[in-house]
Amino acid sequence: MRNYDLEFLKKFSMVIGFLMLVTLGLMIAAYFVHQQLPPEPNPQAVKRQQDRIAPSGAVYAGATGASAQAAAKAAAAAKAAAQVAYGGTLDGQVIFDNLCAGCHKSGAGGAPTMDQAHWGPRLAKGKDTLHKHAIEGFTGTAGIMPPKGGNPALTNEQVAATVDWMLGNLK
Repeated sequence: MRNYDLEFLKKFSMVIGFLMLVTLGLMIAAYFVHQQLPPEPNPQAVKRQQDRIAPSGAVYAGATGASAQAAAKAAAAAKAAAQVAYGGTLDGQVIFDNLCAGCHKSGAGGAPTMDQAHWGPRLAKGKDTLHKHAIEGFTGTAGIMPPKGGNPALTNEQVAATVDWMLGNLK
């Protein structure tokens, strides 16, 4: 090897060594800077925390509060109306076909079928008694009538309308 080749290799090795030291220094600096950053929060833990510190109620004051309270009341009423069976219909035939027909067409559980002969003794007690038994339920010697036909989502008005429809359609 020639003298200038050895000189080049020596300088080149020193430059490479210097660059390795700079790279190592940058890596160590990046590690320490990264340690200073806050860790990413767990989304589930954040949701649990937000649920835990959420307000449990609201304060309504003045005209704005009154309108917000009225809107909340209307939303609650709409939600409650959505829970009424068969959309709140008072059409007795709809309710009968969907709920009552299973027992009152076949006579299951001692239910009177839709002919006049089965309803004679019941009609003698009066329509108000029939409404009461259909709403509250009744256990008699001939059979059992579950409260509201077994569907507690029915309103008393729906049950009464269905009983009236049944009485009007006896054969």
